[in-house]
Amino acid sequence: MDTKVTQDTELTRKLTFNNAVIEKIAGLVCRNVDGVLSLDGGMISELAGRFSKKTDPTKGIDAEVGDKQVALDMDATIEYGSDARKIFDEICTRTQNAIKNYTGLDVVELNLNINDVLTKKEWEQQSNSQKDEIANSVHDERVK
Repeated sequence: MDTKVTQDTELTRKLTFNNAVIEKIAGLVCRNVDGVLSLDGGMISELAGRFSKKTDPTKGIDAEVGDKQVALDMDATIEYGSDARKIFDEICTRTQNAIKNYTGLDVVELNLNINDVLTKKEWEQQSNSQKDEIANSVHDERVK
């Protein structure tokens, strides 16, 4: 009598996301919301990023990523005269949809801290002024 041994091998599968990936998705989505001037830790950090010509889409966003859920904390500077509640609602909707569509994860908490309110003109003036200060503060012996 012959005995056949069959072994069923199941593939163990697990898809995970680094916090920075979720932060990047949220940052790219939110930067296109009307009334948001910047997502950042403050004006200086945003200007440093603009001065270097590299914008970090994760700036101003912290994510906690679980197996099935995501929690986000964000800091934003918004345009004076904009309805902060409307901006918040749009950020929540767009972020939830994008993260669900790209990753399958559910956003279960989203906290938005408005750290400044500026007119576009004020923001652009401060931006240009800060860029000049950063440029003038660079000391390099090779350049005289």
